[in-house]
Amino acid sequence: MEQNQQQDYLTPNQTVLPPLPNATVSLVLGILSIVVCGVGFVLGIIGVVMANKDLSLYANNPGVYSESSYNNSKTGRICSIIGIIVSSLFVVAYAAYMIWILSIIKDLKQ
Repeated sequence: MEQNQQQDYLTPNQTVLPPLPNATVSLVLGILSIVVCGVGFVLGIIGVVMANKDLSLYANNPGVYSESSYNNSKTGRICSIIGIIVSSLFVVAYAAYMIWILSIIKDLKQ
């Protein structure tokens, strides 16, 4: 009976680098901050903080962590910033809408 052996594509000198600790979390929070407008501001701030921690960790030790997790952290930070901006615009638009509705109700009572 033949056994199928999987080839190891890594050369003997190559090692698999571990990912940054919060790279995936910051990416997920960044995406959620864009999708969920109501809570997106809070998620975006948490995502930016976590991504900044990872980016500074990578900047101090670039050879210790994988580059793909570094890219995930950068993408998570960008998505979080976009989510913060979108959520802020949503809050401003909602406040303007509520002021407009209250002014209409005030005019109807007169």
